[in-house]
Amino acid sequence: MSPRVKPVSHEDRLTLVEHLDELRARLVVCIVVLGVALALCFWQNHLLLEIAQGPLPSNHDRLITFGVTEPFTTTLTVSAYGAIVLALPVVLWQLYAYVLPAFSEAEKRVILPILLLFPLLFVAGLALAYFVVMPAAVHFLLSFNDDQFNVQVRARDYYSFFSMTEIACGLVFQLPLAIIAATRLGIVSVEQLRGNRRYAYLVIAIVAAALPGVDPVSMLIEMVPLLVLYELSIVLARVLGRPRRGGAVGEPSPQE
Repeated sequence: MSPRVKPVSHEDRLTLVEHLDELRARLVVCIVVLGVALALCFWQNHLLLEIAQGPLPSNHDRLITFGVTEPFTTTLTVSAYGAIVLALPVVLWQLYAYVLPAFSEAEKRVILPILLLFPLLFVAGLALAYFVVMPAAVHFLLSFNDDQFNVQVRARDYYSFFSMTEIACGLVFQLPLAIIAATRLGIVSVEQLRGNRRYAYLVIAIVAAALPGVDPVSMLIEMVPLLVLYELSIVLARVLGRPRRGGAVGEPSPQE
C-alpha cells in the first residue's frame, strides 16, 4: 500500500510507529517532488545554463571543460541545484507540516505568518545575488591582474560558484524571520538586539566573509543588505515580535 499523508492535529496522540509512517510518507513526497523537479530542470538544462551565464561578460560565453564526462556531469549538477530551488517550497512545507502539530494554536499563530514570508525573502535573496552580487564579483575576479594571466573560465567551477552564491544569499535573507521568531517566542528582546548591535555587526561581517564570494567586493555587497535586514528586523520585532506577558506564547500572565 502506498503511503498516505493525512493531517495531524495538536490534540492527536500518535504512536511511534504512526509518527514513523507519517515521516516516511512525507519523505516519499519530497523524493518524488525532487525527482520531478530534477527531470524538468535537466530537460530545460540549456535554459538553466543560459540563465546562469548571465552575469558573465560576453567574451566568456563558451566555458571550457576538461575530460569526456565533464559536460554531462556539470549539466547534471546545475540541474540538481535548480531542482533543489524549485522543489524547496514543497520540501519545506512537508517539514513544517510534520512539525507543526507539536505546537499549540497560539504558537501556530506566531509561526505560520513567518513561514509565509520565507519564500518571498528567499526569492529576494536570489534576485540580489543574481543582479548585484554575481556581476560585481565576476567583474572584479576576472579583471584582477588580467594582464598577467590568460583568463579562462571552467564550467564546473563557475556553475558551482554561481549556485552556491545564489542559495547562500537566499538563506541568509531569512535573518528577519529568525529574529522575529526569537523575539516573539521570548528568547531575546528588542532591547537586547539594540544593545548588542556591535556584536551583531561583527557576526554579520563573519557571515558575509564565509559566503561563497572570496573577493572583498562581493563581501561588502553581501554585508550591506544583511546590515539593513538586521536593522529592519529590529523594527519589525518591535511591532510584531513582542511576546505576551507571562512567558510562553499565548499564555496569560500569572498576575493577570
